[in-house]
Amino acid sequence: MTEPAQQQHFADRLALQQVDRDIFTGWCHSGSPLRAYGGQIAAQSLMAAGRTIDQDDRRVHSLHGYFLRPGDPSKPILYDVDRIRDGKSFSTRRVVAIQNGRAIFNLQASFHVPEAGLDYQQPFPLDVPAPETLPDFKERMEPLKAQLGDILDRPRPIDLRYVSVDPLSRGGVHAETQQVW
Repeated sequence: MTEPAQQQHFADRLALQQVDRDIFTGWCHSGSPLRAYGGQIAAQSLMAAGRTIDQDDRRVHSLHGYFLRPGDPSKPILYDVDRIRDGKSFSTRRVVAIQNGRAIFNLQASFHVPEAGLDYQQPFPLDVPAPETLPDFKERMEPLKAQLGDILDRPRPIDLRYVSVDPLSRGGVHAETQQVW
């Protein structure tokens, strides 16, 4: 699968259908036969909240999510958005993801008008190898193929390439910083 096709496939997984002013439905992929993927439910909740923001200049700047129950990947998920507040520079939304009449996930998100503020960025290190020269996920995990099974061959919409040792290969030693493309 080519990179643009992977990105489109990823975007399709976040698609929502608007049912009413503040109610949306979505599906979670069926990669796991037991549970819906939590990250996708969180992303769809954020998408639902964002679609109720009428001001185009507001971007999400804070969110909190709570996984309450496992989701069923064979059933649609209902996203009920509560427009808590729309002020001059902030909008606040609460989203409840529902299956079988029960909440499976809660999201609280705040959207804000961009403002000037402190700006700092570490200087880019000059001795970093180009991303094309570093191993991708499949190359890094090839030694663990027997343990990973078909996970190794699944398409990955996001490609992380570690400049130094990746987290799985550190043997429990935590790095203070890491360089990742």
